[in-house]
Amino acid sequence: MDTVTLSPKFQVVIPQAIREALHLTAGEKLRVLRYADRVEFIPVRPIQQMRGFLRGMDTTIEREDDRL
Repeated sequence: MDTVTLSPKFQVVIPQAIREALHLTAGEKLRVLRYADRVEFIPVRPIQQMRGFLRGMDTTIEREDDRL
């Protein structure tokens, strides 16, 4: 686990290993969320890049008789 330091301007540097693993680039937008007692950064991906990311997901569900 890497440790980062919050700068006087409230900036942090994302460690190189994490940037490479998530394919982050300079200028990319990240959504920032407060979750309990932590901060999470979530990359904002273009919708075209999201196409097919659920491939292989089991979509079979039981439906009631009066539903399509």
